[in-house]
Amino acid sequence: MFITLEGAEGSGKTTQARLLAERLRGEGHRVLPLHEPGGTALGEEIRALLLQPDGAPIEPMAEALLFAACRAQLVTAVIRPALTRGELVVADRFADSTRAYQGAGRGLPGEALESMIHIATGGLVPDLTILLQVSTECGLGRRARGDLAEWTRFEAEQREFHERVCAAYSSLARAEPARWSVVDAEQAVEAVHADIWRIVVSKVATHPSTR
Repeated sequence: MFITLEGAEGSGKTTQARLLAERLRGEGHRVLPLHEPGGTALGEEIRALLLQPDGAPIEPMAEALLFAACRAQLVTAVIRPALTRGELVVADRFADSTRAYQGAGRGLPGEALESMIHIATGGLVPDLTILLQVSTECGLGRRARGDLAEWTRFEAEQREFHERVCAAYSSLARAEPARWSVVDAEQAVEAVHADIWRIVVSKVATHPSTR
């Protein structure tokens, strides 16, 4: 089973993905936690290029292609083999990030991005995607309370960019309710985890591969 967590900056995806993976393991499941971009040796090198705030400028289409290359390597080398072994894959971001960030955020055409996504994933779609929903003000406020020197190139974007990303995530969730579940990520960490856990338990119980 393939579970992804999505959301704008400051939504707490990394923390919640870790908590979910740990709890699933505690319940006896074989779990593979992943993050995008990254997850492979090639992916980590691409991640460094994509996220560094003071690196050379990257054109939007080149950025999307770098994400696609990273994702293609991850799907082929890691995700599909894990699913074949019967593991639960929990990913901090996947293809929906491209739709939100490079599509809505950067303004790249949706048709081109969908073709790119299909090629990179080989048609692999998550069984469950959890949107950790936060307002732009809340998400950026959380990041501002951290170390500004550690901000990524995406976090350092203008507020309008982040607002487009947030709006895109909401639209994606509304368009595909069978796959997406939305969680209020402005709650305390424990409350967010509890909401996620209820959703995942229900999905795992009814998924053919886990019954």
